[in-house]
Amino acid sequence: MEPALIGMRLASSAIGPMLKKLLVSDGPGAGLPGPSGAIRLSSLVSFRGEKRTLTEKDVRKLAKTLVERSSGGNGEPPFPADETEAVTDALARTLLALGDLDMDDAQAVRLGHRDLARRLRTAAPAPDGLSTDSGLYLESLTEWACLHILEFFTQRSTFVARSLVEQTRGQAELLAKMDEVIRRTPRGDSRDADFERRYLEHLAKKHGRLTIYGIDLHHSPDRWPLDLAYLSLEATGSGETPVPDETGPLREQSLRADLALSRHDKVLLRGLAGSGKTTLVQWLTVSAATEGGVATGARANAVATGARANAVATGARANAVAAGARANAVAAGARTDAVAAGARTDGMAYLRGRIPFVLPLRALTRHGERLPAPDRFLPAAGCPLTPPEGWVDRVLSAGRGLVLVDGIDEIPEVERGRAREWLRSLLDSYEGNRWLVTSRPTAVRDDWLAGDGFTELTLSPMTRTEVATFVRRWHRAAGPEAEPYEQPLLDALRTAEHVAQLATNPLMCGLICALHRDRRGFLPRGRRALYEAALSMLLARRDRERDMGAPSGIALDEAPQIQLVQRLAYWLTLNGRTQLDRSHAESLVREAVPAVQEAAQYPPEKVFTHLLHRSGLLREPTEDTVDFVHRTFQDYLAAKALVDRWDIGVLVGHAADDQWEDVIRMAVGHARPRECAEILEELLKAADAAVNRRAQLRILLLAATALDHATEVSPEVRERVLARTAEVIPPRTPAEARELAGVGRLVLDLLPGPEGLSDEEAQMVVTAATHVASDAAIPYLARFAGPSALQARSQLMWGWSRFDTEQYAEEIIARLDPDELYYTVTDDEQAAALVRLGLRPETLDIRAGVTERGFACLGPLLPALRGLRLLGDHDGHPTLHALAALRLPRMEDLMLEVGPDGPPFRLIAAAFPHLRGLSLLLYTDADAPWDVTSLAPLRELEELFVTAGNVELTGVEHLPPDITIIA
Repeated sequence: MEPALIGMRLASSAIGPMLKKLLVSDGPGAGLPGPSGAIRLSSLVSFRGEKRTLTEKDVRKLAKTLVERSSGGNGEPPFPADETEAVTDALARTLLALGDLDMDDAQAVRLGHRDLARRLRTAAPAPDGLSTDSGLYLESLTEWACLHILEFFTQRSTFVARSLVEQTRGQAELLAKMDEVIRRTPRGDSRDADFERRYLEHLAKKHGRLTIYGIDLHHSPDRWPLDLAYLSLEATGSGETPVPDETGPLREQSLRADLALSRHDKVLLRGLAGSGKTTLVQWLTVSAATEGGVATGARANAVATGARANAVATGARANAVAAGARANAVAAGARTDAVAAGARTDGMAYLRGRIPFVLPLRALTRHGERLPAPDRFLPAAGCPLTPPEGWVDRVLSAGRGLVLVDGIDEIPEVERGRAREWLRSLLDSYEGNRWLVTSRPTAVRDDWLAGDGFTELTLSPMTRTEVATFVRRWHRAAGPEAEPYEQPLLDALRTAEHVAQLATNPLMCGLICALHRDRRGFLPRGRRALYEAALSMLLARRDRERDMGAPSGIALDEAPQIQLVQRLAYWLTLNGRTQLDRSHAESLVREAVPAVQEAAQYPPEKVFTHLLHRSGLLREPTEDTVDFVHRTFQDYLAAKALVDRWDIGVLVGHAADDQWEDVIRMAVGHARPRECAEILEELLKAADAAVNRRAQLRILLLAATALDHATEVSPEVRERVLARTAEVIPPRTPAEARELAGVGRLVLDLLPGPEGLSDEEAQMVVTAATHVASDAAIPYLARFAGPSALQARSQLMWGWSRFDTEQYAEEIIARLDPDELYYTVTDDEQAAALVRLGLRPETLDIRAGVTERGFACLGPLLPALRGLRLLGDHDGHPTLHALAALRLPRMEDLMLEVGPDGPPFRLIAAAFPHLRGLSLLLYTDADAPWDVTSLAPLRELEELFVTAGNVELTGVEHLPPDITIIA
């Protein structure tokens, strides 16, 4: 039933006074007393506060009258008659929730009656068992009631007076914002804003599509919209948590990788080949381009009204206010459009107004040239647009840039120091921008950019949930013909260990999906077999199965094509490059063609064109350059070429070079038994000759990892490699632990059990095992689930998200000693598992992945909580509202991540009356001082810890005199 129809049945003249009973009347004035000047709804309702005139029973009678009168009359009843009592009870609870909303009358009016009704329905307990008709009727009746309630608010004298005061304040703030916008747009030049719109549109088109490898079979396109294909991954950092905790250095911090720059201005992001680093750069670019269009529109309007801004300087303030109001309206309209057009960029609003500069180092230095100055950013990155003179300098000087430096590892090691100096000169010249640098994990040392203020994060391997999500998206993108293969592959990922071991990053997941469909549900075993099958699919079967014949006039089998393209891979790897000039690539193929019998019958230039356009392995980033579609294929083919040439000295000579790690592993996989043994023996000798422990550890781990790729190797050589690897176990630092985990499940046979380990050693070996991407780690970790140190138990808890939820919960979580342990819950499955196991933890650490459904599962655990952490990328305030209704009696410690506007102190004080410790985390500077006066009722509060940049606390004198404040 629509609200309009309800209004026809309910005469406003009769029902209006009835609803007005819900509210109290105040005297004249602006209603400014109080710390914030706001009049909260809880003080305006007549069933709460000092002016209480209605009881809860009265409100229920009022609801009954509303239901009876609005559902009466002729025509079909709006809902089943036997649900009248349930509908009445639900409406009463909804109206009573009016007193629980943490807002004032002005805020309610700004919301509008529909949004206010939604807030009421959210705050009220959800009705159970109502039919669809009853639910729709209740929604409509609530909206109609809210329409009258807002009308009453606007008629209050205090509302009108305070609205005028707020309007005056708003105009002053608007003038200040306009002045800042004009300051950031020198000389009122509209050319900058016009160019920015064109530039952002160019970036959105250039980076807005993503290649999904292998999906280009059977008439399917090989590139898909980024917002459909992108999968947000987690990134972890190994620094100490900024929160005081009795456990000392706590576990790694985790956050969504695409939100890392919302917390940190400068980030060095590490990730393995295929882990999604470049895709993340694309996502940030497109998100900034989408959000940036909003701010660009506002700036263009500000420039257009530059003359009015000049009037401010000459004293014409009124005109400036009017002009500012118009600009604000334009900006508000632009924001609305952006929300409609860019809702897909969930959580990416922090990029609003940022101008991205994508700087792929592999392309910028392919000729060994100097890295570009800002005025050369666009042409160096291949952008065809010509900006106004000095535009890049103005953007960076204003702190509006998003500088994305992709691929430190893709330039030769000797050039990386020069790249760091180039980056430092930019940092010294331009403040306030956001900076992201990507690299393979071991390309640069841990503190390579630490002195420049960079936070180091590492992309995590995909969890089983993320892999399942990727598989579903892949099959949805591939079309109806792929649908029958989706569920069998999901089943294989759960039951076939060799498949699950490979599905750790987007590239490998894409290949597995493509091969599974291409082979009608059968997959090769092992990484080498997977790549061989992928090459066969791309080189020999793709055109044939698409019935394309020989579109280039050349028909080559798989083997000769591999012989030719591996020449390119060999040259690139040997020279530390991932890209080469087209002319050079063509000359390499021309030299090789006469020796390849099947290809020798064709002109070399046609063979090269065929490889470039039909192999599926090569691409042209620009008109004059060539590279492989992914670095992994280059490494695989380079390893094959090195083994064919038997350049073992070249292999071992690069054992400490991070760019060669995958090449060496794959070379061991390509090698015959005698050759394999020789490579491994030479690696052990190289480890002995290493100049430091870090280099030695890297080479030993490389040997152990390579051992797992070998098809056949003598037992003696295997034992020597394993014995040498045991020398670096147990690991001594978290970084060493993660490096050991890179060996894979093999390391589980080397890690010691809990017996005889110190607390620190136990924590390190558990850290290593929880990073092994295999459920085979669960039985090993279960040995630590009994009595153990808090640090080890905390790491076991944190590792839950990397494994099968149910198995890990039953074998480890259920057996953990709960003493002082925070039970971390990162998603709804874990929340349900905690309850299903019958656990009753007194401390919970709830992360952003827990939805309303997850909180509903945790409901039975909440009343007994003594400690609670609400951390992650979500806004914890809605959660606090839900918890406030419970009035948790035992809650003593609360840790909350907040936004720049500050925490809801009043709500915290009301929800947790016996709080003893409060920690507030904010990873950027606060927008305004925080008034803690509302915490005065917490007389048991002993410690207030605040990490929020340079936040200023006011009202501290109202807190208990013996409280400890750390800010």
